[in-house]
Amino acid sequence: MTPDTRTTSRPVGLALFALATGGFAIGTTEFVTMGLLPQIADGVNISIPTAGHLISAYAIGVVVGAPVIAALGARTGRKRLLLGLMAVFVLGNVLSAVASSYEFLMAARFLTGVPHGAFFGIGAVVGASLVPVNRRAWAVSMSMVGLPVSNIIGVPLTTLMGQKLGWQAPFLAVGVLGLLTLVAVWFWVAPQPVGSDVNVRSELSALARPQVWMALLVGMVGFGGMFATYSYITPTMTELAGFSAAAVTIVLAVYGVGMTCGTVVGGRLADRSLMGSLYGGLIAIAIVLGTFGWLAQTKPTALVAVFAMGFSASILVPALQTRLMDVAHEGQSLAASLNHSTLNIANALGAWLGSVVLAAGYGYEWPSRLGAGLALAGLILALISGFMDRQGTRLRA
Repeated sequence: MTPDTRTTSRPVGLALFALATGGFAIGTTEFVTMGLLPQIADGVNISIPTAGHLISAYAIGVVVGAPVIAALGARTGRKRLLLGLMAVFVLGNVLSAVASSYEFLMAARFLTGVPHGAFFGIGAVVGASLVPVNRRAWAVSMSMVGLPVSNIIGVPLTTLMGQKLGWQAPFLAVGVLGLLTLVAVWFWVAPQPVGSDVNVRSELSALARPQVWMALLVGMVGFGGMFATYSYITPTMTELAGFSAAAVTIVLAVYGVGMTCGTVVGGRLADRSLMGSLYGGLIAIAIVLGTFGWLAQTKPTALVAVFAMGFSASILVPALQTRLMDVAHEGQSLAASLNHSTLNIANALGAWLGSVVLAAGYGYEWPSRLGAGLALAGLILALISGFMDRQGTRLRA
C-alpha cells in the first residue's frame, strides 16, 4: 500500500507529533540531569564528578535496552511496543523522583534509559513508513524533533523547577509527559501489522552486515566528544563564561534551539545527500569543539559556541538513522534502535572522559578539545564506510 492509503484515518502529521511528544519527554529526562548535577549531588550526598555517573547509568540503560527490546519485540506490533516502552519510561521517572539514595537513583536512571533507544528506533521506522521514499530522512527527523525541542522548553523549565522545588520535581513532571505520550500514540499512531517474514532472526541479520557496524562506530566515536563537553555544561558556563546558575537555563535553551535547527536542516540535507551530510556534520562538530574552549571564555561567544554545538551535532542524527535503516535491510528496527545505543555509549564515554580530564586537574575548556579529536576520528570512519560503498558498487558492476 502507498503511504497515503495506509494513513487516511490517522493523518501523518498527528502520528509524527505523537512520536515527537515521546521524544520531548525522553529528551527532557535525559538532559535535565546534566543541568541539575550540583543539586542532585547535594541531594544524595555525592560529588559532582560522581553525580556524572548517573548520566552514564541512563546511557547504559539505553545501550542494553535498545537491541534487546528491538530484537525480542520483533513479532510485536510496533504500536503496541511503543506503548509498552512509554509505560516503562513513566515508571522509571517516578522511581527517580522518589529515590532517597545514590544507589536507588542509579538503578532508577538505568531503568528510565532502557526504553529510550527502542522508542526512537522503532518510531523512526514507523515515521519513515508513512511517507514516500524520497522524504524518509525528513520523516525520521520529524519523529525525533521532540528531543531537541525539549532542550528549548522542557530542559530549561524543568531545570528551573528543580532549582526552585527540588531536583525530584522534574522527574515527576516528565512522568506526566510520558502519560500524555501514551494517549497520543494510542489515538494517532495507526497499528502496523508485523509481516510474516519479520522475526528475531531477520532483525539480528543486521548484525552480520559490516556497514551497520561502521555506521554505529561513526555515531559512537563522532558524538563522544560532544557529550564530554555537554555533560559538564553547567559548571563550564558558570566557571568559564561567568553565567549565574539561574542563567544556565538560557544556555540550555540556546543549545536546544541549535539542536532543533540542526535536526530540521539535517533531515532535508540527508534526503539530498546522505553521506555528504554525514561528512559535513562531523567536520562541523570537529571545528566547533576545537574552538569551544576559547569561545566559552565570554558570555556572548559562549552562547554562539553552545548554539553551534547543538546545531552541528544534530545535523548528523537523521543521516545516521537513515543510513542504518538503509544498510540493515531486513533488520531495520534493530539497527535503528542500535543507533541510540551507540549514541549513548558515546554519552557514557563522553561523560567519563570529561570526568577523567577534570579530575586530572585540567580546566573546563579541555573536554571539548579532546572531543574535537574524537569527531575527526568519526569522520575517518565515515570516509572508510563511503569507500566501502563505492568498492561494493564497482564489484557488482
